[in-house]
Amino acid sequence: MYERLVKKEATLGVIGLGYVGLPIALEFARKFKVVGFDIKEERVELMRRGVDPSRELAAEAFADADILFTSDVETLRNVNFFIVAVPTPIDAHNLPDLKPLLAATRTVGKVLKKGDYVVFESTVYPGCTEEDCIPLLEQLSGLTYNEDFKVGFSPERINPGDHIHTLTNVIKITSGGDSESAEQIAKTYEAIIKPGVHRASCIKVAEAAKIIENTQRDINIAFMNELSIIFSRMGINTFEVLEAAGTKWNFLKFFPGLVGGHCIGVDPYYLSYKAKALGYHAQIINSGRFINDSMGGYIAKQIVKKVIAADKEVKKAKILVMGVTFKEDVADIRNSKVVDIYNELKSYGIQQIDVVDPYASSHEVFEEYGFSLKEQVDDKYDAIIVAVSHKDYISLDSEYFKSIAAKGCVFVDVKGIFRQLRDQFTYWSL
Repeated sequence: MYERLVKKEATLGVIGLGYVGLPIALEFARKFKVVGFDIKEERVELMRRGVDPSRELAAEAFADADILFTSDVETLRNVNFFIVAVPTPIDAHNLPDLKPLLAATRTVGKVLKKGDYVVFESTVYPGCTEEDCIPLLEQLSGLTYNEDFKVGFSPERINPGDHIHTLTNVIKITSGGDSESAEQIAKTYEAIIKPGVHRASCIKVAEAAKIIENTQRDINIAFMNELSIIFSRMGINTFEVLEAAGTKWNFLKFFPGLVGGHCIGVDPYYLSYKAKALGYHAQIINSGRFINDSMGGYIAKQIVKKVIAADKEVKKAKILVMGVTFKEDVADIRNSKVVDIYNELKSYGIQQIDVVDPYASSHEVFEEYGFSLKEQVDDKYDAIIVAVSHKDYISLDSEYFKSIAAKGCVFVDVKGIFRQLRDQFTYWSL
């Protein structure tokens, strides 16, 4: 398969062209013949014009790419090596939502041919590829796994907004259902991954490796968030404590904050779901999730307390929230925990809560969360909440914040980036 791809006798196809799939498709398109497939024609049309709908890639990323962008399933009949890179979210009950993954698997299953390869990159619980996806491929194609077609798993490691640890310079984990597929899949990815690949012993190991990467971070951040609650009651600044502790060589430098997005805030639920199915209650994982999911409400309650202490009437308070994306310097608003702060403040009857963000789309925020962004800050606020540490905000100085602050303004610095302003406002941070 690898030799056929190199000679362009075979075609590689990427199913799902979001923040994961599009970079993969474009990198492979510099080596192989590629078909990029997405179900949303409006997104496909943007990519045909060299525009990344996720706003992560510049126009130059599309240069010299041998790629056909399409939303036509029939075009996939010419593909021989499929890569599935669709979202794996959770539902309203924090349970795995496999609908996008299974829909993509059905699409592949309907066009799968003898000799084809299918590699899944979507983050799942260990066992999902072999228990949920492969049977569906067999059913729809009428072919037999490992005899007629091959399957592998190679978890994505793309970090939105990170221009240092990019796709091509981070080691990739690869795996296959048998020794032949494992080797062919590894060689295929080695064509674009500069540091090379780590060959996992089996598909389940590769699935498990990915899911614990984010679960580990989630648990460590939860510990920091719990410390911030304790230290707040002690009247000491958490970031100063961590700065001091961080002078020891083996101290792990995690920080408190909001944990949202489509990875760290989601993947642990996949692992705890699978653990429960196996008869085990994942205590540390679930405890970490509870703490991190509670932080938006906790922050909002602290804001309300500070506003009351400043002799302001809560319902008439004017609140400014700076940042709504799930992390700094990205446009992605999915599973943003800033929204939890907004909703909790609303529950206190606060009428004016203005939200601004230089990266987010007001239309997308309204469609997802039911409120719009304010284009410009042009008021005096009783509370200013810097919720996301966008680079655009880090450069702001005390004079700017004073210009938009009412008398006795409460300044909430979620990420602790403006500690130098503690003496100039009623300051609070995690």
